[in-house]
Amino acid sequence: MEKLKMHSPDLSQENIAKIRELFPGCVTEARDEKTGKLRLAVDFDQLRQELSDHIVEGPQERYRLDWPGKREALALANAPIAKTLRPYREESVDFENTKNLFIEGDNLDVLKTLQESYLGRIDFIYIDPPYNTGSDLIYMDKFQKSSSSFYLETAQETDEGKSLVANKESSGRFHSDWLKMIYPRLKISRNFLSDDGAIFISIGEDEIDNLRKICDEIFGSKNFVSQVTRVAKRTSDKGTHFRPTKDYILVYAKNIEFLPEFGIPKEREEEDYKFIDEDGRKYKKSGASLYQPSLDSRPNQRYYIEAPDGSLIIPPGETFPNEKRDGLSL
Repeated sequence: MEKLKMHSPDLSQENIAKIRELFPGCVTEARDEKTGKLRLAVDFDQLRQELSDHIVEGPQERYRLDWPGKREALALANAPIAKTLRPYREESVDFENTKNLFIEGDNLDVLKTLQESYLGRIDFIYIDPPYNTGSDLIYMDKFQKSSSSFYLETAQETDEGKSLVANKESSGRFHSDWLKMIYPRLKISRNFLSDDGAIFISIGEDEIDNLRKICDEIFGSKNFVSQVTRVAKRTSDKGTHFRPTKDYILVYAKNIEFLPEFGIPKEREEEDYKFIDEDGRKYKKSGASLYQPSLDSRPNQRYYIEAPDGSLIIPPGETFPNEKRDGLSL
């Protein structure tokens, strides 16, 4: 028997939840003064900024990622533009019938131009923004601040240029430039996604933490899907103690409740998981080898696994002459 509810619906919380669906970054948590419990609360300063195409001042403090120029970046995302796309038939192939489109121009302007046609219609977005490693990023003037203006605005220097902090090199100026660039582009990208869509963002170690905080604000932390680590094929000599060998892909859903599961097709699963253990469970015998399987490979590139009985087992793959698959014989 279903129990009767002894209280009326909490309409304010339901309404705030609806606001969160539209503006995830405008809903936070606050402690109820009467009950002491955490409840959803609207960040009205942020909501005012979301609904405005100019910078709105607001003194309220909150848990979030902040940087000099954030309000300007949000206003930039909301500001309309008077531009359109122009076809370039001279360099096009089968322009009238093709289903592919390559657009050249400032990507923020392009996103705004395409918004009306593709709003809520894109299932998959992949972007590979600059990693902000200090050498791979060139900003337009509207994104950059000079060091003097940045230090003055963030109270790190006086009007006369006298330093007010011990170490200005860790002030985050270049992070602020990057954040101001990426923020409006991600805001608009979310508008393109369908309800069951997802965005995949490549990024390096320099901005992975900031990017995840931004995405939590724009897409909502509940819509975080995964942080994938990708091992790079080649390393560079940039590292002082460790050479960088990996980067990341952040995955966020528009609404994770509607996002289809990522899985292996049934026919692929049956092909790969064809081994059965003594308990009847299927498992996959790894095809990844610790050596070059080609017969032209050198023997010193072959690595063996020592079994409990002392025999040396080679992983699956082609064998060299005079070698045994279940042991070593040279």
